[in-house]
Amino acid sequence: MAEPLSLTLLGLILAAVGLDLIMGDPRGWPHPVIMIGGLIATLEQRWNRGTPQARRVKGLWLTACVVSLVYATTWSLLSVLAWLHPWLGRLGEVLLLASALAIKGLRDAAMAVAAPLARGDLAGARGAVAMIVGRDTQTLDEAGITRATVETVAENTVDGITAPLFWALIGGAPLALAYKAVNTLDSMVGYRNERYTDFGYASARLDDLANWLPARLTALCMWLAALVLPGARTREVLKKGALAGTWRDAPRHLSPNSGWPEAMMAHLLGVQLGGINHYHGGRISERATMGKPHKPLQVAHIAASVRYMHGAWLVFLLLMVCLAWIGSGL
Repeated sequence: MAEPLSLTLLGLILAAVGLDLIMGDPRGWPHPVIMIGGLIATLEQRWNRGTPQARRVKGLWLTACVVSLVYATTWSLLSVLAWLHPWLGRLGEVLLLASALAIKGLRDAAMAVAAPLARGDLAGARGAVAMIVGRDTQTLDEAGITRATVETVAENTVDGITAPLFWALIGGAPLALAYKAVNTLDSMVGYRNERYTDFGYASARLDDLANWLPARLTALCMWLAALVLPGARTREVLKKGALAGTWRDAPRHLSPNSGWPEAMMAHLLGVQLGGINHYHGGRISERATMGKPHKPLQVAHIAASVRYMHGAWLVFLLLMVCLAWIGSGL
């Protein structure tokens, strides 16, 4: 019989969640993701050259090296701390797990957009949303700012919360930070352009694989949370057909994973996400639409998306713990 889910690991994860909710990522503190990003940038400058085939091989090597190094370094650090004292090892694990989460950071970033937007300060809201999206925000109106923010909340519910929790429940802080390394690789080199199409191919595909199950589970958990959130009416949630709508819309997204939380968020809010995005340099990207425009996008939808984000990770964590516990007894 397999060992039951470690209550110690579960307790450390819950402590990390609590720490992230209270402190987030304090400015000025060293952060593993920043260090990982620095390593990726250095290696990219040295290795991203040569023929397309050579770039693809070097990109595969970059992915393998960075992810393996992050896992091995995290495991070794925690082993040394535990050798010095068991409680040092546990404290180190909590701190590292908390660094892999972005619950408070995502909430704060979204509400930093909502606050000026609610006052009618479009310039302030555009500046705030420019901090969390890559598109050109200078001409966005209230609906455009809201769409950009809600899409970011939906997508990063997976990247910044549920996927790290998923991998932490399987392998603790070493696997959670290895996932963050995969995610950081994708965000830095996983683009479809002349510079990164070949070099970032392995990073992008590994990120797709790492998020495949968490993204779909997150959409389901978002729907389950909608049934029990304060003020939610089960009949209305069911009437929206969010499950069927998400199943229909999500595969149309450019990303094999991002469409699932975005489509679910759109259907639960009764709005339409996706469409045309304008980027700096005049580049235009047209994305498939998610959901139906039953309501015009407005600032209130940002706070609503944050509520669904919180509901999703709470249900996700409960579901993952239950599945792990059941699976351990098989």
